[in-house]
Amino acid sequence: MKTRHISHRNTITTRRRRTLAANATLALVAAACGDDDPAPAATAPPAPTAPADEMSAEMTDEMSADMSDDMNDDMSEEMTDEMSAEMMAEPFGPACSAVPADGEGSFGGMADDPAATAASNNPVLSTLVTAVTQAGLVDTLNGDGPFTIFAPTNDAFAAIPAADLDAVLADQDLLTSILTYHVVAGESLTAAELGAAGTLATVNGGELTFGSDGTMVNGANVVCSDVVTANATVHIIDAVLMPES
Repeated sequence: MKTRHISHRNTITTRRRRTLAANATLALVAAACGDDDPAPAATAPPAPTAPADEMSAEMTDEMSADMSDDMNDDMSEEMTDEMSAEMMAEPFGPACSAVPADGEGSFGGMADDPAATAASNNPVLSTLVTAVTQAGLVDTLNGDGPFTIFAPTNDAFAAIPAADLDAVLADQDLLTSILTYHVVAGESLTAAELGAAGTLATVNGGELTFGSDGTMVNGANVVCSDVVTANATVHIIDAVLMPES
């Protein structure tokens, strides 16, 4: 009996051990299954942002580039204006000294006004201005241009017999024909350019012939060349040019 009791106790102990072992095994399996659960999705790191110093440097570079472009444009315009002023021909000739040194009738004053207005401010050309007004050509000569104009002095008109001059002034068609014979349209030419051209057609439809240096036109002397106005280059001459009839 004692032996059977001991054997029965050993059997119970063995079963308990097996149960404990089974429970431990289940616990391990459960833990292992828990480890197999998918890991949380990885989150992409935020995109790097430029440091404030780099952004400030970029903005400064852009502003500097814009300012540099503006400065270059301004300098280019100034240089162009200066070059144009330097390239502009200076008036020359024996009668240039008769032109006022200052005021609206001076070379500087005439450069600011269109041709008819500029001539009206120059006392050397008062008779011509009377003729232009009589012919109704003031607005034409104050137009856009450009023109090359040959302007007879007061002495040039005075050389025409008074009766003949009065007759011309009284005949508007004839007067207009004579005055437009003194105008080349579409070009504002210096004496040197006139000499190079040799001949040019006038608004009248006739033709003018120039000396090699541009200081003679149809045999008349250019006594003050290269007088610049706002819309023309004027050459003051010592004779009234008569178109061929």
